[in-house]
Amino acid sequence: MSVKNILISQPHPGGKKTVYDSLTEKHGVTVDFHSFIEVVGMPARELRKQKLRILDHTAIIFNSRNAIDHFFRIVEEMKVEIPATMKYFCTNEGVSLYIQKYTQLRKRKMFVGKGTESSFLELLKKHKTLNYLFPCSNIRTETIPNYMEEMNIKFTEAIMYNTVNSDLSGLASVYYDILVFFSPQGIASLYANFPEFVQEDKAIAGWGKTTNAALEEAGLINTIYAPTSEHPSMVAALEAYIIAKKKS
Repeated sequence: MSVKNILISQPHPGGKKTVYDSLTEKHGVTVDFHSFIEVVGMPARELRKQKLRILDHTAIIFNSRNAIDHFFRIVEEMKVEIPATMKYFCTNEGVSLYIQKYTQLRKRKMFVGKGTESSFLELLKKHKTLNYLFPCSNIRTETIPNYMEEMNIKFTEAIMYNTVNSDLSGLASVYYDILVFFSPQGIASLYANFPEFVQEDKAIAGWGKTTNAALEEAGLINTIYAPTSEHPSMVAALEAYIIAKKKS
């Protein structure tokens, strides 16, 4: 049975083309986007109540675009002028490049991980004497804060935005052959909206170890696991599955 439609549990990335367009062009598959989670900014006044002093820190940790967006929003709302000496530590190159939306990289000191947790933690270890600010969501993995505490590195965790479930009621009567998830929060939102959800013959694609663990905990089968050495991207993993289904 061939794949006809896929639901990506993220918002459309914007622009006319996406990386998933090749699936439509090559295999005639319809790809829809619908964010399963929403990001709501924390008001600056709440952070003032918590006595957050941004300029007490000498370095900022960024692990997502959302963290960057809300950090610079808070900076503007608090009317804080970030000094040129501030250092930025980014988990990967994509995150570091996104900072250009707010500031010129050549005027800042940038430290970038190689895309793996271990490489980023090693980067922090090399700069143990800094005082870090970690802008994050109310939902985040424990890896970075646990490591900072373990290594006795000075840091402040600042929740600058909340991750909440989206209203998915509009999807109640829509059928998809494949549901694609990139985070445990997406799965939590699925069950918050549809407590009686049953996988049945739907294929589920889950990105990364934490998403896979959340699927297992929910009793779902991660039919299309990515990334792997054979399929380093979600698009590659989806295409391999589509081709296999055509042959079956």
